Amino acid sequence: MNYRSIGAVAAGFVAVAVASTIVDVILHEVGVYPPWNEPIGDALAALATAYRVVITIAGGYLTARLAPSRPLAHAITLGIVGVVAATAGAVVTWNLSLGPHWYPLALVATALPCAWIGGRSVSAGPASSASCEPPRDATQRISAEEHPTRIQ
Repeated sequence: MNYRSIGAVAAGFVAVAVASTIVDVILHEVGVYPPWNEPIGDALAALATAYRVVITIAGGYLTARLAPSRPLAHAITLGIVGVVAATAGAVVTWNLSLGPHWYPLALVATALPCAWIGGRSVSAGPASSASCEPPRDATQRISAEEHPTRIQ
């Protein structure tokens, strides 16, 4: 792994951490979340999980876009780093009564699949999402019925 690869994964990780923190701060400031020293309940933990899923998918996408090669492999690496970080966070906060115990476990469980989804959207390319038809091989001929500008 070279410096561009490490940079791509680091950029994705930092983007996810910063974006998640910004959303947390905003939700605390506007009163959706209780004060920082009070625990959140199941509903707010579900909200946090939902936006972290979206943000982590975006992080996987960013990592894959910045990757010098093999974008999906870089996104998966981001997911593995995310699993390690989420596991460390779960261990450190487990007995602090910050919220339901399922929440940090959900972050561990969703880190890799979300990063994969974001990376897959890059490695699949625009053609796969634009059409349900398989790509046409350049050597295949287009019949008269298929060609829209052909005059009979």
